[in-house]
Amino acid sequence: MNVDTPLGPARVLRREPGTVHGTLVLGHGAGGGLAAPDLEAVSEAAHGAGWRVLGVEQPWRVAGRRIAPAPARLDLAWTAVLDDLRAADELVGPLVLGGRSAGARVACRTAAAHGAAGVLALAFPLHPPGRPEKSRADELALVGVPLLVVQGETDAFGGPAEVATAAPHAQVAAVAGDHALKKDIPAVAAAVLGWLDAVSRAQPRAVTRATPR
Repeated sequence: MNVDTPLGPARVLRREPGTVHGTLVLGHGAGGGLAAPDLEAVSEAAHGAGWRVLGVEQPWRVAGRRIAPAPARLDLAWTAVLDDLRAADELVGPLVLGGRSAGARVACRTAAAHGAAGVLALAFPLHPPGRPEKSRADELALVGVPLLVVQGETDAFGGPAEVATAAPHAQVAAVAGDHALKKDIPAVAAAVLGWLDAVSRAQPRAVTRATPR
């Protein structure tokens, strides 16, 4: 479905389980869309575990542009989508916000404002390659709820040890491969499923039947 935002229409791709135990909203990176292998695997795994999975395609991707806008504008469109989903009672709790790379940054920056119960960061770009002094650790520090960072062992944007040092409050799952997280997709999905289960068990259980659409 399309959702109007101040930056133009965004698109929400929905995976609906038979019984909804929580909602996972995922955003894509700056260099690709929701078809990224790690996002696809996590979406399918979470859906199979009873999570409503809502993939948010940012307006710039919907419009066919190749370059993502500035972070503040990404947040603006993302927030408009979340507000629309909440108004439609789509955000059945617990609510987990997440994404890969730039989408992970958006989730970290907006989690508190939207009452997220957890944040999932796939391939968080801690710093530009070769520029560790340009750290984005302040965005990870904004997250005051359970935070899982799934990071490739050879990620040029910051390896697992760097992320763990920058965000001691985060749970960091190291997996084989680089920033694309393509080398061991099953390990990515397994790490996320275990963490989602822990987030779900820590929250008051509110199970609902899916609404036919």
